[in-house]
Amino acid sequence: MKPIGFVIITYNRPDDMLALAQNISQLSEVASLLEEVVIINNNSTSDYGAVQKFIQSHPDIPFKYVESSENLGVAKGRNFALSKSTAPILIMLDDDAVLQHSDSLIQIKEAFENNFTNHPIAIVSFKVLYYDTLEMQVNALPHKKFQQKKDLQFFETYYYAGGAHAIKREVLDHIGPYSSDFFYGMEEYDLSYRVLENGYAIVYDSNIVMLHKESPLGRKPKNEKLRMMWVNKTKVSWRYLPKKYFYTTALLWSFFYLRHTRFHLRGFYKGWKEIFRIPRFEKRKPLSRITLSRLKKMDARLYY
Repeated sequence: MKPIGFVIITYNRPDDMLALAQNISQLSEVASLLEEVVIINNNSTSDYGAVQKFIQSHPDIPFKYVESSENLGVAKGRNFALSKSTAPILIMLDDDAVLQHSDSLIQIKEAFENNFTNHPIAIVSFKVLYYDTLEMQVNALPHKKFQQKKDLQFFETYYYAGGAHAIKREVLDHIGPYSSDFFYGMEEYDLSYRVLENGYAIVYDSNIVMLHKESPLGRKPKNEKLRMMWVNKTKVSWRYLPKKYFYTTALLWSFFYLRHTRFHLRGFYKGWKEIFRIPRFEKRKPLSRITLSRLKKMDARLYY
């Protein structure tokens, strides 16, 4: 078996998906390193005929194109894609992205082999630049201390960029899949805490660069997605962190929600209603003192 596979969830971006498929086909050492490219069409309404035609014309690239009968969201979509994959190392990319360097497969393989941490590496998070400007995408750096970390080539961290990382399959086999109740947002934090609790490491490697076709101005998330992010981040805090962080996360994210939705009160009340249900229906799985100590050493932001 070859060591590396791709897992891509695509939804209504056929042109971007075609460009990514073309990008993958042009990477170095595809024949010796690439086991599979799993593409899940997440019940798109757009025409993916050009993508399917490209796949058919490149039988030398191990594409697996699968259409879902429903929009599974991010976490369920990834779990569905993982059930269709076999590669030991899985690269998870956004469909509106390409890898900058032709030797990316080689760099990813080496990132897992050259371990400079005290724990086995589970996840490697990539450097993300905007496609048009080559500026660094601030919110894709997997640490909140951007100014301190942005120029580092490699560091150990406490979460990862959800659409720009690689993960070992054996880790998912050990800790379990993505939480299926996270339709959109913060599923990477839930998985990250489980990764750290089980003694693995998450690292950032700037040698591996993803070019993201999002504008530097960003896409403004819809109110519903912002509410899901707020509720899900609060749910993660309840599950894994000391209770004080549950309260601070719920409160500070509520302010964030109001500010970025221009006081969308209907969603605000709905979000708080969901949050009040969390202690009743969500089982706590507090991180150990050892893991909390690791988080503090990494200067993790836990209160928000």
